[in-house]
Amino acid sequence: MEVLILIVVGAIAGTFAGLLGIGGGIIIVPVLAIVFENQGINVDVLMHVSIGTSLATIVITSISSIRAHQQHQAIQWDVFKRITPGILLGGFMGALVAKILSGNDLRLVFGIFMLIVAMQMIFGNTSKPHRQLPKTFGMFIAGTSIGTMASLMGVGGGSMSVPFLTWCNMAIRNAVATSSAIGLPIALAGVTGFIVTGWGVDHRPVLSLGFVNIPAFFSIIVASTLFAPVGARITHRISPQRLKLFFGYFLLLLSIKILYV
Repeated sequence: MEVLILIVVGAIAGTFAGLLGIGGGIIIVPVLAIVFENQGINVDVLMHVSIGTSLATIVITSISSIRAHQQHQAIQWDVFKRITPGILLGGFMGALVAKILSGNDLRLVFGIFMLIVAMQMIFGNTSKPHRQLPKTFGMFIAGTSIGTMASLMGVGGGSMSVPFLTWCNMAIRNAVATSSAIGLPIALAGVTGFIVTGWGVDHRPVLSLGFVNIPAFFSIIVASTLFAPVGARITHRISPQRLKLFFGYFLLLLSIKILYV
C-alpha cells in the first residue's frame, strides 16, 4: 500500500513539475513524512530523510521535464547559466542548515513554507511584471537564496524561481521551463549535501544512502519520470491558473497536516 501511495504521489508530482516548474518536492516531502511516520521512523531524522529523498527524485524528474520543455525551445539557457553558480552554492548550504536543525524545527519550517506557497498560489499577485533580470552579482545572490531555501525544503525551487523570473519580466511559460532547468542543479547540490551530512546517522530507514531512502526514491521516480512530460505539454496548451488554485488549496491542507502533527 505504501509503495502504491508513493507511485501515485510520483505521478502527481511529475505532472505538477512539468506544468508549474515546481520540481514536485512540495508534494513529495509531506507525503514521505507521513509514510515514514507510519513506519515508526524516529522524529529526529524523519524530515531529513523525507527532504533528502525528495531531492534525489527531483534530479530525475527535472531531467525528464527539461527534455519536454526543450522540445518547445522555452528554456532560456542564458538565464540558467547566470543563476546556476549561486544555485549550486545555495543547494549545498541548504543541506548544511538542515543538518543543524532538529527534526521538529525542520518540520515547523517546512510547514510554514508550504503555507506561504499555498497562499501565494491562491492569492498571488497577478499584476504585470515591470522589472528586468539583475546583473551577474544580483543573479548570484538570487541563485544562492533560492538554492538554499529550495534545498532546505527538499523542493525544486520553482515556487521561488518562477515568481522571481516573472517578476523580472519573463513570460510565464519561459519562466516555468527555465525553472524546471534550475531545479536540476538545486537537486544535485542538495542531494549531495544530504548524503554527506546523513552518512552514518542513527535511526534512518533501512536501505538509506545518507538521508536518501533508496526504496522510496525508486517508487516515486517510476511515475514522476513518466508524468513530467505530460505536465510540460499541458503548460504549452492551456493556462495553468485554475490548476494553480486547486494546487494551492491542496498545499494548504497538507501544510495544516504537517504543522498540526
